[in-house]
Amino acid sequence: MAENKRDYYEVLGLQKGASEDEIKKAFRKMAMKYHPDRNPGDKEAEEKFKEVNEAYSILSDPDKKDKYDRFGFAGVDPSAGGAGFGGFGGAGFGGFEDIFGDLFGGMFGGGGSTRRRNGPMKGKDLQKAIEIPFEEAAFGAKKTIKLNKYVKCEDCRGSGAAPGTSKKTCPHCNGTGQVKTTQRTPFGMFQNVTSCDNCKGTGEIVEKPCPKCGGLGKYKKEVKVSVDIPAGVDNDSVISLRGQGGPGVNGGPDGDLYIIISVKPHKLFKRSGNDLYLDIPISFSQAALGDDIEVPTLTERVKYKVPAGTQPGTTFRLKGKGITSHIRGTRTGDLYVTVKLEVPTKLTAKQKKAVENMSKELGNECYSQKKSFADTIKDLFK
Repeated sequence: MAENKRDYYEVLGLQKGASEDEIKKAFRKMAMKYHPDRNPGDKEAEEKFKEVNEAYSILSDPDKKDKYDRFGFAGVDPSAGGAGFGGFGGAGFGGFEDIFGDLFGGMFGGGGSTRRRNGPMKGKDLQKAIEIPFEEAAFGAKKTIKLNKYVKCEDCRGSGAAPGTSKKTCPHCNGTGQVKTTQRTPFGMFQNVTSCDNCKGTGEIVEKPCPKCGGLGKYKKEVKVSVDIPAGVDNDSVISLRGQGGPGVNGGPDGDLYIIISVKPHKLFKRSGNDLYLDIPISFSQAALGDDIEVPTLTERVKYKVPAGTQPGTTFRLKGKGITSHIRGTRTGDLYVTVKLEVPTKLTAKQKKAVENMSKELGNECYSQKKSFADTIKDLFK
């Protein structure tokens, strides 16, 4: 089934490594667009709505998102309850009523579901792109990166209230974090539940803000983060660092940091998966007579016997001389060497004479392709 699925990030219109807030915003937008109540009788919209919900159920769960980022669909088996295929209202709608309570003001889920936000909440997920040398991607490395991010204020311990003071219950919502309004409509009385503007839905206000953080409970700071880069990473590989994102709220866990890898090209090697590819120039005499040539690998130089009569563009495989990856097990690729025939460009008179003599001596009988081509031309013009 996985081969027929679209990438979950693609479904929500996001890039890999998107933050929790970006995922939630994208889900709100897509869910509003395809919700059945807005597209009555539209089967295509219904299927897209299910697809959007399935993507959100995975990407909104930190553990499932981490497994999906590392292993793709294989890491989130739907049959084990990972994606929730129960249709509308099924068990897979993690956070569904909460989000749609905010979106539609209580139209779904029986009278609204806007949450009071003074409970523990996870901090914001962050992402950082870094570029590393080809060799570090192949062999792994330990890196220290600098990051400007919010950290929890030590003075107020994240509360936002000045030391020696505490938060107060919001007088507008009496600590509920919600404000209810009632409207008379042709269909009767309609009750709407929204977040309290005075306390931003937390149910509490800060009367005397902390001087250091200005009442935010956090402040921006440059921090250093250590990253272990495993051997075998490639372009667009994502390394997740738990708890290195933004600070949690009200005792909630800190967010995660996603390191997005970019690899600098190598001067000699090209890469595809764990395999390496290399072009080596050889002379006419080496190709015709055969020779032992020196082939560079990522770790050493090895000898390889080029057989006599080797044709230009011939590719040889050196087994086990590619990249050894320690991502999802240990796998080692191969090195593919393609020989390129180099033709001399500057010859002395003596050298030119020697080439002419050799050409006369060889004739067409030594060149199987040339002879075959010449015979074909004769047949065409008989």
